[in-house]
Amino acid sequence: MNIDFSAEELTFQQEVSAFLAAELPSDIRDKAANSIELTKDDFVTWQKILAKKGWAATNWPVEFGGTGWTPTQKYIFDNECAKVGAPEVIAFGLKMVAPVIYLYGNEEQKQRFLPDILASNVWWCQGYSEPNAGSDLASLKTTAIRDGDEYVVNGTKTWTTLGQHADWIFCLVRTGAADVKNQNAISFLLINMKTPGINLSPIYLLDGSPEVNEVHFDNVRVPAENLIGEEGKGWTYAKVLLTHERTNIAGVAKSKKRLQDLKEKAAHTSDGLSGTKTMLSDNSAWQQKVAELEIELLALEYTELKTLAEVSTGKAPGPESSILKIKGTEIQQAIDMLNVELAGYYALPFVRDQFLQGFEGVAIGPDQAAGSAPTYFNNRKATIYGGSNEIQTNIICKAVLGL
Repeated sequence: MNIDFSAEELTFQQEVSAFLAAELPSDIRDKAANSIELTKDDFVTWQKILAKKGWAATNWPVEFGGTGWTPTQKYIFDNECAKVGAPEVIAFGLKMVAPVIYLYGNEEQKQRFLPDILASNVWWCQGYSEPNAGSDLASLKTTAIRDGDEYVVNGTKTWTTLGQHADWIFCLVRTGAADVKNQNAISFLLINMKTPGINLSPIYLLDGSPEVNEVHFDNVRVPAENLIGEEGKGWTYAKVLLTHERTNIAGVAKSKKRLQDLKEKAAHTSDGLSGTKTMLSDNSAWQQKVAELEIELLALEYTELKTLAEVSTGKAPGPESSILKIKGTEIQQAIDMLNVELAGYYALPFVRDQFLQGFEGVAIGPDQAAGSAPTYFNNRKATIYGGSNEIQTNIICKAVLGL
């Protein structure tokens, strides 16, 4: 594989760098640099800036407003964004439901939904997991019973990330009879979150944030025109969506930036283990941990480039996306752990907002310690969402290795 950029690609890299320097709002940049949680408005503001430039939908076909970029250009863009701390786009609309709509939706649905997704006028969330159907998603119980020109939806979805902000939710629902095989009874339905009968309950995570939710459907009436594709084919569409999600979860560019930041912070942090004033970056045990992570991250990066090359030919990411998901999330959590190790006992007194701002205005520990605990706690879920890593291992064994 040739990893040298061409003259045209170097020019593109300079264009992206200049754009980010000029257009990324300073307040958003500062929040990212200081591990301060971004608001809905922050994400929407940035995504609208990208949309105005024509850079919001990096994986979409050109005919629907995509960039038409090569895999190398996507790689360059992601890395340049990570370098300056630009927020990742919220994936549910642009990277998850949109590919299902432009691949399997009818023309009316494409015209109705894709422009608003591209412009970030509508916030989407995902309705897959249920209280008793997570990794075993095919056992979901939420029903959608056809009643004339509508479906009547009943059930509960859980772990609905950022659902408190959502205007629409894309759901897997059971439309088939009880005696139909699980996968063949599932359909893909788009539901307006303002529809009567929908109630949302927050779930508080270990870091104290209400990032995920339960969404309850009580006789919610949904127009039948919101069904994507055919009844009973939702499982097929969902598998395509999940491969896109798992590829996105890998987060290679972001991990590269986080690892580089970690190394720089370690170069200015005393090694408390040796009892001297030497820097932690000089500690041989620390060096070994960082080196092992760098090797794993480099291997993951090449795997991601191979996957991007496949996507550039018009294919959806294949089962190899499970490899990206497993290693990507494991590396993210390893970086989290090293950041906690770097913070030492300053990572212990974790109270969400007070820790980030200091108790009564007094900073707790060095600046680099502030985000270590909340990030560590929040990212414990990374190896579970998008299909648990144990399930991804089974997929690799069956679909990649043929075992």
